[in-house]
Amino acid sequence: MLRFACWILMAGLIAPFAAAQVPVAVPSDRAKLVSLEDDWARALVKRDRKPFQHMLAAGFVYTENERVSTREEVLRDIITEGDTVTGAHNEDMTPHLFVGTGVVTGILVIEGRLKGARYVHRYRFTDTWVKQRDGSWQIVAAEDYLMPPVKY
Repeated sequence: MLRFACWILMAGLIAPFAAAQVPVAVPSDRAKLVSLEDDWARALVKRDRKPFQHMLAAGFVYTENERVSTREEVLRDIITEGDTVTGAHNEDMTPHLFVGTGVVTGILVIEGRLKGARYVHRYRFTDTWVKQRDGSWQIVAAEDYLMPPVKY
């Protein structure tokens, strides 16, 4: 019985420290996640890999329509020969918070030229972010669906 009581006491002493290890999302993180999504759009226009290298977690996975890509493939494909992004912005973003995780849904609008032809792509997205121990956020998974063109 004494051994069992010691285990209970030890568990009670260790539990608060174990719980403190898990970063918890707070309401102000909603604005931070929206800001990170906007940083993503700006980096697309600048064709700058550095923000993506910082944002994409090790093991990041990306799905666009039928294709699944690794972190390395996404970093390689950020700059595509013959593709010029002239504008990018987000619409209808909604951040959802769970313990140390954030999920952002929205629409990413990308304008540009590919092999001389102008395009406007609208992607419905779901991005999953994990809060790190230092309070920063990294994206662990993203899914984009290329929406059909709007017909007027």
